Amino acid sequence: MNKKILSLAILFAGTTWINESFAQSIKPTSEADLASSIQAHQQLLEKTPLADFEARNVGPTNMSGRIVDIEVSSDRNTFYIAAASGGVWKTEDNGQSFDPIFDHHSALGIGDMALAPSDDNILWVGTGENNSSRSTYAGSGVYKSTDGGKTFEMMGLMNSQHIGQIQIHPTNPDVVWVASMGSLYSQNEERGLYKTTDGGETWKKVLYVDDNTGIIDLKIHPENPDVLLAASWERYRQAHDFIGQGKGSAIWRSEDGGETWEKSVRGFPQNEFVGRIGFDFARSNPNVVYALLDNQGEAEQEESEDESEKEEKKELKFEDFKGMSLDKALALEDSDLNGFLRRNRFASKYNASEVKRQLRTGKITTDQIANYNGDLTDANAALFSAPIIGAEVYRSNDSGKSWTKVSESDIRRVYNTYGYYFGEIRASTEDENEIFILGVPLMVSRDGGKNFSRTDSIGRPHSDHQSMWINPEDSDHILLGNDGGLYRSYGGGHRWDHLNTQMPISQFYSIMTDNAQPYNIYGGMQDNGVWYGSSIGTPDRPWDPLMGGDGMVVAVDTRDNNIVYTGFQFGNYFRIDKENGDRGRITPGHEIGTAPNRWNWRTPARLSIHNQDIIYMGSQYVYRSMNQGRTWERISDDLTKNEKSGNVPYATLTVVEESPLEFGTLYAGSDDGNIWVTRNGGGSWNRIDSGLPQNRWVSSISPSKFQEGLVYATLNGYRYDDFATMVYKSEDYGATWTSIQGNLPNESNNIIIEDHVNPSILYLGTDHGLYVTMDGGSNWNLYQGNLPNVAIYDMVIQARENDLVVGTHGRSVYVIELEAIHDLAKPKDMVMQ
Repeated sequence: MNKKILSLAILFAGTTWINESFAQSIKPTSEADLASSIQAHQQLLEKTPLADFEARNVGPTNMSGRIVDIEVSSDRNTFYIAAASGGVWKTEDNGQSFDPIFDHHSALGIGDMALAPSDDNILWVGTGENNSSRSTYAGSGVYKSTDGGKTFEMMGLMNSQHIGQIQIHPTNPDVVWVASMGSLYSQNEERGLYKTTDGGETWKKVLYVDDNTGIIDLKIHPENPDVLLAASWERYRQAHDFIGQGKGSAIWRSEDGGETWEKSVRGFPQNEFVGRIGFDFARSNPNVVYALLDNQGEAEQEESEDESEKEEKKELKFEDFKGMSLDKALALEDSDLNGFLRRNRFASKYNASEVKRQLRTGKITTDQIANYNGDLTDANAALFSAPIIGAEVYRSNDSGKSWTKVSESDIRRVYNTYGYYFGEIRASTEDENEIFILGVPLMVSRDGGKNFSRTDSIGRPHSDHQSMWINPEDSDHILLGNDGGLYRSYGGGHRWDHLNTQMPISQFYSIMTDNAQPYNIYGGMQDNGVWYGSSIGTPDRPWDPLMGGDGMVVAVDTRDNNIVYTGFQFGNYFRIDKENGDRGRITPGHEIGTAPNRWNWRTPARLSIHNQDIIYMGSQYVYRSMNQGRTWERISDDLTKNEKSGNVPYATLTVVEESPLEFGTLYAGSDDGNIWVTRNGGGSWNRIDSGLPQNRWVSSISPSKFQEGLVYATLNGYRYDDFATMVYKSEDYGATWTSIQGNLPNESNNIIIEDHVNPSILYLGTDHGLYVTMDGGSNWNLYQGNLPNVAIYDMVIQARENDLVVGTHGRSVYVIELEAIHDLAKPKDMVMQ
């Protein structure tokens, strides 16, 4: 985060007023419309002809997904796991096996659970993850089970959308408190703290700050249930900007069971830089409570290298070219200039000779070289290098009335810049001075929070820690949930076992197949890199890794099934040779004198159907390589609106697709709502989104395999909290569009593809499952049964095997054999024959 971004965050922190340019221009889905959509989905589930059709899960489980909560019963062998977007799972044999118990309710994104201390059969589930990340799904209220998860009843708070915390009274299970964060991408008044005294029949809002501030954490005093602490969190996210702090963020205290509240101000920060807060009481000394703060205040920059060492290297820097004369530039040593160009990732066509040629002819200037990256901050670097204070630990010895900062060691790297993604702290159940803080690494302090160190040296778990349970009777027994799944320790965190063979809850961003025998499935996963595995495998059969980071789009050269193009967030893509392990970066650089590339989190990349040496990638421009990514040419101008800026890369291309029938016919879609087509390989582009909903995220474009000019498109309003279905087709290259929503419920849609043998069959992936039409979109059928109500990001058809491969964001990968669907789609008289 540079100074510009930091000052922007400061400007908007601490207020519910949002500047006109950041204001909501698209109306969020209402509670009534949300309820109607849930009902319509349920009706389709009850009458679908596809209910008994098989969807075979092929994993993986060896690299799992984000676990956000753990609830353990009095029988320690029985516990529940909440996956961020993969539902609720139960084990009764101490983690040897797990069963999903929440698959067909209104939302599989989970914010929090609570198990009644006085009755192990009472389990509450709050839908809608509370982490406020790019892949955080909105929920639709809270559910209650009174039979240990066998059945659930919806208990209201439908428009709460994201549940921060649920607490149940220790002796009276009819008394429940629910902390609601409210909507993520819009302002709403349904956020705040709710209380019921009749088991959820009625609710009373007992704490409310404003329509930008929700309640993220809530804890009950271990010995006095009238004393509660709540953490409010002001945050406002949009597709182009995220403000994760403000004066609305604070600690609140109640002494009457949550009926009235007072802000806890003594010793705890009360400024516009207060971000997410989490806390925990120490059971061994109940008046002691620790708070973990994401402090967004500015800190001094860390020195990465001694200035004298930099001077000694005498490497060329951007600022050296500012005002440099032509003669001096031409006199530079070629080796020095080439080193500068490669270090700073200039477009591959630029070497010392070419740069000097363009300088001589006046095509470029030295000032343009100096300003090559403009004001654009490297998005990946900004995640890790912002000058903010970050994580801090505070302690109270009077159950939250007053606070003292206790952390002395530098723990800013626990959060980096994204403290909104964490916020959990746990005190040992037997030692008030032993505390764990959950962030990118897992840290422990054994001196009351003064000093911290890593505690995961043996069986080191995955990073990005989200949840922890410590056994009240034995503090050495710990369960840990993170972005890599579930871990268990019987050694106080010194040693860990990965319980990773039973829950296929990986969160896929993309999916692809090759033509091997049997074929392999490839996919990029949230925070878990890029992996591939056999299509005939079972969930517990391990997949193999290809790349780290947040795994993104995969393209496979099926001529030998060996060359794979893939990478991680913000356009960092590589060509990988699986046979020898060679890999080389292929991300194109922009031309000197043009605006720097803006890469989407999930940057589009496609191999040409007509020639697999040809690759397309999209920033705000479309790039084409004719030689496997070794060199690139830009074949479009900026295809976005480029009207909004903030601290999230925006005005980027999200889709680049090629017609299977016509080489040179390409479609491109952007996150700010533009759709374009070229029919001459990028020589000219026509904008074709007239008649479509405007300013929505273009989530997929699918040119037909059967008819020239026929193309399908899906738009997504999720980043405005607009959950309407937007699915369209055009038969004239996008000149006109027709809705094919038919009988679909309103659910954000992510991907549409056409069947490979029957042009009337289409497959649609939404935030709540898979839909199939057999008449071109007039009527849709819900494909559920053993396929849960899970978000589907990507799909691909392996034509040789007649398989539909479904990449879900929360339940790993499913394979559907299409013969039964093809038979069902045949006219009845043809089937009779």
